[in-house]
Amino acid sequence: MAERWELDTNTRKKTFLITPYKPVYITAGRWSNNPNEQPVSENPNYSLPFKVDYGNYEAKFQLSFKTKVIRGVFFNHGDLWVAYTQKSHWQIYNKNFSRPFRETNYEPEVILNFATNFNLLGFRTRMFGLIFNHQSNGRSLPLSRSWNRVMLQAGFENRRWNIFLRPWYRLPDKEDENPAIADYVGRAEAVVIYNIKGHQLALSGNHPLKFNNRGRGRIQFDWTFPVVSNLKINLQLADGYGETLVDYNHKQTTIGVSVALIEW
Repeated sequence: MAERWELDTNTRKKTFLITPYKPVYITAGRWSNNPNEQPVSENPNYSLPFKVDYGNYEAKFQLSFKTKVIRGVFFNHGDLWVAYTQKSHWQIYNKNFSRPFRETNYEPEVILNFATNFNLLGFRTRMFGLIFNHQSNGRSLPLSRSWNRVMLQAGFENRRWNIFLRPWYRLPDKEDENPAIADYVGRAEAVVIYNIKGHQLALSGNHPLKFNNRGRGRIQFDWTFPVVSNLKINLQLADGYGETLVDYNHKQTTIGVSVALIEW
């Protein structure tokens, strides 16, 4: 965590260097038990009036990076970062439907991050941050989906364990394409990571923080392990809502196998 976020004097680098953010991977095979063939929204203008013949199998890949643009803000205690994550789902095995890209999500962020160093419940609190997050799929009616959020970020570590917590507030939107997205996708995220002998186990979950919304949110388990040299494979199992923006209110279980280029 200290290396990734440059939290110590010996890990600090110059500004405008591209550094890892979220995992980067290429999934050749990802299976869904319930493909979203007719995306709908609580806003009727953003509901597809017909079904699309999407297959259960598709490819998926994610790119993610960040760069520090200002170093030592607020009396030399904080750093200002910009980050970008892009995730695409490609129906490459759907020959009868011309192998289209089903969905791509674009997620730029501005992050004000502060290094911390105190103990909390047996963990060392390493950082705290404030984030402006925009996420959209860049599509037109009726499949356009987007939201803006203000997030808090906290990072904790204890030997092989890393924990990231991100609660957020969704900013109001006049022309709301996905009014109930926070009730399905959630209002907070937690990522718990365990590293041992070159293997990484990661459990991430979103929750709406409304306990009458039973079964909503999303949980995902990732196991990344070395195969040969620098080649690593990732096995991913997920269940719930919001794998992509257009799927925000659609529940499915997915299993995928990826080539992992960057881990958490």
